[in-house]
Amino acid sequence: MTGIPAAVAAIVADLLVNYPALSPCAEDLDGVRLLLCRCFGAGGKLLICGNGGSAADAGHVAAELLKGFRLPRRLQKFWRERLPQPLGEGLQRALPAIPLPDFTAIQTAFANDRGAELTFAQLVFALGRREDALLAISTSGRSANVLHACTVARAKGMGVVGLTGMGGEPLRRLCDRCISVPETQTHRIQELHLPVYHALCAMLEVHFFGDGENAIDSPGPLLPHSGDGGCSSVG
Repeated sequence: MTGIPAAVAAIVADLLVNYPALSPCAEDLDGVRLLLCRCFGAGGKLLICGNGGSAADAGHVAAELLKGFRLPRRLQKFWRERLPQPLGEGLQRALPAIPLPDFTAIQTAFANDRGAELTFAQLVFALGRREDALLAISTSGRSANVLHACTVARAKGMGVVGLTGMGGEPLRRLCDRCISVPETQTHRIQELHLPVYHALCAMLEVHFFGDGENAIDSPGPLLPHSGDGGCSSVG
């Protein structure tokens, strides 16, 4: 990979040193990064879905985005002065992410009324907007409720990114970019998903919160900024 910001390149290099098997995924990882930079930079949010272990991964990804991951993410000066303590110094800047599997009441209600395969699709239809993106996690690439969610997201004009195993069809066909880790067994796929989305969250954090005080003086919405955390394309 060439032509990417230095801070991002360092995160990718560290990922590939520790998990060399993921080298074939580097280009798709950068494509997902760029799409999500555009999503968050435009004021959008990330919806995340998956089943079983992938449902847990959905919550894990959201947690890394909704608070500080590797950086402190101190609030903008506007909010530090507006909020009383301990809020002004205790809260952290965030990227809006919603783990759809955590909506227990609506999922069980809709599954009972309309069918379990439609629950994620219903949530995407209800919550998704054109400026948003969907992260669809399926180790097999064949989870029906995840595929239906992707179909709805595409119909609404949202960006769709996937995280799956080797091959990953038909999920790959429904995604703008899809990271297919080179494993076929479910538990091995999940073991590689973790470092992939940790690296992705680290790259997004560097982009939006990585230039210190220069990033925290505006009360406005998060916007892409220049510097090593920027959203430059590959080569």
